[in-house]
Amino acid sequence: MDTKMSTRKALIGGNWKCNGTIASVKSLVAEFNKAKGAMPSNAEVFIAPPAIHMGLVADNLCKDFALSIQNVWSGKKDFGAYTGEITPAMAKDFGVQWALVGHSERRHTVAHESDELLNQKVLATLAAGMKVILCVGETLEQRDGGKAKCVVLSQIKYGISGVKISDWSRIAIAYEPVWAIGTGRVATPEQAQEMHKAIREWISANVDSKVANSVRIMYGGSVKPANCKELWKMGDIDGFLVGGASLKPDFLTIVGCVKDGAGL
Repeated sequence: MDTKMSTRKALIGGNWKCNGTIASVKSLVAEFNKAKGAMPSNAEVFIAPPAIHMGLVADNLCKDFALSIQNVWSGKKDFGAYTGEITPAMAKDFGVQWALVGHSERRHTVAHESDELLNQKVLATLAAGMKVILCVGETLEQRDGGKAKCVVLSQIKYGISGVKISDWSRIAIAYEPVWAIGTGRVATPEQAQEMHKAIREWISANVDSKVANSVRIMYGGSVKPANCKELWKMGDIDGFLVGGASLKPDFLTIVGCVKDGAGL
């Protein structure tokens, strides 16, 4: 499994986090729309805007891009007294295809969500018929302590608890080392590949070998035009979850790197 499977279509997402004004979103969408009809045929691309801008993006962004929500409610009911929350069913009704679950800022630095809660969000998203990206990653302290693989594989184990084999076609994994997010630091291609390979081997041993060969594992953590080509060369890296660079037209260069290394 050290060679990228031709059956795995690249998955590249732009996570806008808590950024954007009406004016800046309109401007960025106009830039992205220049890529209409020119997206790499081997890539699936999505944008995850703040929920407050979702309508603006949905109405104006060309359909070459899918939409993702940055966070979902974990409850079993589609609607209810959940002030401030958005359920997977509501997101799907709005035309959103993907949900991020467990992003480092939800898991570690902002909301401190537990493995149990994140698992509930995974199951709720799948139950609503949406696709989910389970984000995992270690802190610098955990990496320096030699616990990186143990931590990441444990996050996956808890995150996918109760998931049916038939649902894995709607799951992707995003490995995002916490120490490389928004810091300007990035895992070397070799470090990223090592973890991606470990994740795929764990899925093969603990879920199913066919699932392991088909599941897409993305890398996230200060991905930019300057490093995306080298990361993409790694056999088990199937795409990127892009933060800051997705707020710039440069995002299209990252998307284009999966097509013979050429930007859009």
